[in-house]
Amino acid sequence: MSAVITWVVSQLDCLPQADGETDVVVVAHWSCNGVQEQGGITYNGSVYSTTSFTYAGGPFIPYQSLTQQDVLGWIWEDGVDKAATEAAVQTQIDNQINPPVVSPPLPWAA
Repeated sequence: MSAVITWVVSQLDCLPQADGETDVVVVAHWSCNGVQEQGGITYNGSVYSTTSFTYAGGPFIPYQSLTQQDVLGWIWEDGVDKAATEAAVQTQIDNQINPPVVSPPLPWAA
């Protein structure tokens, strides 16, 4: 079984004006979240980061017309490895289900 993975863009930071355009996105705040149920228990994992952009003219999507999918595309094109990020979230969850290191009670403790 594997986690249900969702990507979320939670905030966009913009330059008010750049190259004749308004509200030019320069930073996207994003997270990749995973949820997995197993044995009646819900496990969660997540990665949060930001990605910076430099607008150098060319095609421009007005801020009000942007979709989350547009911005996620920029994030992945900018070098965020989608598959590796999702694998990191899955590893967090797998490590909760089957911890790689445990701390059992001391054998001499009552």
